[in-house]
Amino acid sequence: MGFTLAKVVPWGRSYDEYIRMFSLTEADLGLRILGCGDGPASFNAELTQRGGTIVSIDPVYVFDAEQIKNRISDTYDIVMSQMIKNQSDYVWEAIPSIERLGSLRMSAMEIFLADFEAGKQEGRYIPGELPSLPFTNEEFDIALSSHFLFLYSAHLSAEFHLRALREMLRVSREVRVFPLLMLDGTPSPHLAFVSERLASDGFEIEVKRVAYEFQRGGNEMLVIKHL
Repeated sequence: MGFTLAKVVPWGRSYDEYIRMFSLTEADLGLRILGCGDGPASFNAELTQRGGTIVSIDPVYVFDAEQIKNRISDTYDIVMSQMIKNQSDYVWEAIPSIERLGSLRMSAMEIFLADFEAGKQEGRYIPGELPSLPFTNEEFDIALSSHFLFLYSAHLSAEFHLRALREMLRVSREVRVFPLLMLDGTPSPHLAFVSERLASDGFEIEVKRVAYEFQRGGNEMLVIKHL
């Protein structure tokens, strides 16, 4: 069967993982960044501490920190039980064990929770969701989607993916999406469809290898740019 989830869940990655998943350079980190579906990741908090400019948008931000913490607690048991059942589908190198994975994820999400209320007041965490973003055209330089688009292809249609990516391209000059696999580790059936449609819209499309692989075979991101 492989890894399965009944719905999209709040689950956060670390700053270092974002750097490697999206091949972010020092120059990239100095640009205006939008994170779509960031959930309780620590990237916003840590990049802000480093002087970066970032806004994250996610439907979970409608809740307060305590409510999100409770949702994370519920998610933790679900995700970790799936990880235990499907260990062979993952590469245990940078993250050497299930126990280390749990502590790494919780550490990232605790950094997020500590930053959330202040970040929400500062406009860095905005409640909302794809495929409709409350931003002006080209308000950002780069828009990122981590572990949402393509990963949840069994839950979200190809047309949804196309609308979401077009909207991200409306508000930014470049879009990066990671990973290109579904939850069960198989390639997303939507990738070819959206790539063909966006290429016909006049965008530059490229699949790039990245220096990150935890989900076995999940070491590529989609990069879409305005010509």
